Amino acid sequence: MRGIMRVGAAVVAGMLLAISGSAQEASAPPIALTLKRAIELALQNSKDIQVAKIQASVVDKAALINKAQFMPNVYAGSGLGYTYGIPETPGGRAPAIFNVTYTEQVINEPLRGQGKEQQEQVKAQKVLLEDARNSVIVRTASAYLELVKVRHSAELLQKEQASAEKILGVVQQRANEGYELPVEVTRAQLTRAQVAQRLLQLQGRDDELEMFLRSQCGLAPEQQIEVTPEDLPGAAEQEGANLIASAVQNNTELRLAQSDVQAKGFRLTGEKRGYWPTLEVVSVYSLLGRFNNYDQYFNHFQRNNYNLGIQAQVPIFSPSTRANVALAQTNLLAAKASFANKQNQVNSDVRRKTRRVRETDAGKEVARLELQLVQQDLAQLQARFEEGKESLQVVEKARLDENEKWMALLDASFERQQAQLDLLKTAGQLDKVLQ
Repeated sequence: MRGIMRVGAAVVAGMLLAISGSAQEASAPPIALTLKRAIELALQNSKDIQVAKIQASVVDKAALINKAQFMPNVYAGSGLGYTYGIPETPGGRAPAIFNVTYTEQVINEPLRGQGKEQQEQVKAQKVLLEDARNSVIVRTASAYLELVKVRHSAELLQKEQASAEKILGVVQQRANEGYELPVEVTRAQLTRAQVAQRLLQLQGRDDELEMFLRSQCGLAPEQQIEVTPEDLPGAAEQEGANLIASAVQNNTELRLAQSDVQAKGFRLTGEKRGYWPTLEVVSVYSLLGRFNNYDQYFNHFQRNNYNLGIQAQVPIFSPSTRANVALAQTNLLAAKASFANKQNQVNSDVRRKTRRVRETDAGKEVARLELQLVQQDLAQLQARFEEGKESLQVVEKARLDENEKWMALLDASFERQQAQLDLLKTAGQLDKVLQ
């Protein structure tokens, strides 16, 4: 019996601890984020940026492998072995107890061209790192701004829900008194159900966006987030020529295409110089052993042996060099064509997205004026209602219309912000968001 009581006490204590822990989690204050702070946290915690940094480091280290061949390379080893007859090894070098080899490329233009190509690829990888950073900024800013819109829309829908309830109550009362048809009751019920459905959809979207921001910003899984309504702090230049010039200089995709042209040009130059001689400094020290019977096959045995010189090659007939040049030329032509296409695409994108920003500006202004007009009508209806000249049903329907216009304005504002973000990214001016 005592054992059962102990188990029961332990279970109750565990439940109390769990309840108190959950209560502490529920009472944890939400974190207030501004747009700038959310982007800063996302840049610090982004896994995409971390992967891009690792990839940039990999490319950088790979470029060092080629560069190392133009630096002194010293190897120590042994070619010790048993010999019967003339002392030699499959590699052509004499069997040695110990040997040291020194090599250094001095002139090897194809190899040097490959090295310059790899160095350009290192620069391109840094551009990719910047592109990953820009993508994080766009995703985070877009999610933050949409969360602001969703929460404001939810507040408006809650007011709509109250108005729909009032309208339904009035319509049901008038239907009971014989002043309204049953179809009007059904219509009012449908309006209330539609508002409830939209509210549930917004609540689901709110949860998705908050979860995404927590993941991006490195926050705790259950951390609540408070956001502040704000517009983008920076705006892209609206002058077409200036904006295109900025895009040509800063657009990441265009910079990658230009870097690819440079890399392919370095490679072609190196392959064309493959017809030049190559020169390599070589040196070998060998410590020989008398047990390999050198003194029986050679006139003189010397235990310590040094060799220092150069190894030069002059291509006389080299089909492989000609093939490499042809391949490098084709790759360069393809890179130039891709760069030209990308230039045209960026120019077109800048113009199209600039027009889109202006269109959304106009749409936002239309939505603002429509809301203002509805608010003025509502003020007149409210005054007539207070004088007893208008019914509550008409006033509440006007409130529903006002809320709808408010939500249309929020949607138009968000579309304008999205268009502005897209234009900033294309023009390479996303840093303005962090101003």
